[in-house]
Amino acid sequence: MDRIGELAHKILTTYDQNNHFGRFMGMDYEVIEPGLVHYSLNIKKELLATPTAAHGGAIAGFMDGIVGVSALSATAPDGKVVSTIEFKINFLRPALFEDQVKGIGTVLKKGKSTLVVKGEIFNSKNELVATALATLNAYPVEKSSF
Repeated sequence: MDRIGELAHKILTTYDQNNHFGRFMGMDYEVIEPGLVHYSLNIKKELLATPTAAHGGAIAGFMDGIVGVSALSATAPDGKVVSTIEFKINFLRPALFEDQVKGIGTVLKKGKSTLVVKGEIFNSKNELVATALATLNAYPVEKSSF
């Protein structure tokens, strides 16, 4: 909690408790510092599109979590939450069955109401699986369902 402060901790805890999609996927994250998160995901059979490779939608969903929580960790100390406006993803190689993929989300620019975030996903060989650039909207927690 000391990395992000009490208000941010409360917002992130509320996010965790209500992120049913993330739990279904098996996503796990750690806030390294505000605006920087590390994520992990095991490629289980429910995420496969072929006998050996994850569905692109599963990787895109994982990426949305990466960029979203990175942005949220940067805005939560200010009492703001975020929503994704858009992101562009490049799939560079498949994420394979039973691989433990790692994600890194980094806020590149934090403005008053928008953030630009870079996301990267690596396989267990540290090869880049996907990269993304995202724009997110930041708004007061009081205007959200948190």
